[in-house]
Amino acid sequence: MIKDVRTKILKVIPDERGRLMETLRSDDDMFTKFGQAYITTAYPGVVKGWHYHKIQVDNFIGVKGMFKVVLYDTREGSPTRGEINEFFLGVHNPMLVQIPRLVLHGFKAIGTEEAIMLNLPTELYRHDAPDEYRVDPHDPDVPYDWALKER
Repeated sequence: MIKDVRTKILKVIPDERGRLMETLRSDDDMFTKFGQAYITTAYPGVVKGWHYHKIQVDNFIGVKGMFKVVLYDTREGSPTRGEINEFFLGVHNPMLVQIPRLVLHGFKAIGTEEAIMLNLPTELYRHDAPDEYRVDPHDPDVPYDWALKER
């Protein structure tokens, strides 16, 4: 696992009315700070990435559909520099993935429906000076292929 990446398996509590799933609590070991909450979606097969943040830590939770979330450690001096992690999260695998600063990341909606991601980043989004640095999803300097891997 890439250094400083953390995950939390999420427990779904169903009953005859529906279900409840806690995502991140202020008393969790992995909680650092709250900036805002937002939802983003992707249609089947769409890749959103790559990007990284210099200040913000992301907390990704797939709430509908399924995602392949991919991280690539490009940090100078990191013991896991050059390592790639893949996580499959969403309705069939409820989990939170915490993405540290400076780790390149992106996701792809997998399956047959629009997928919905909740992010609980540590910082407010600043429209005048976004802490978001983008890299083309097919940049040859990133050793990752977003294509379906049939094993």
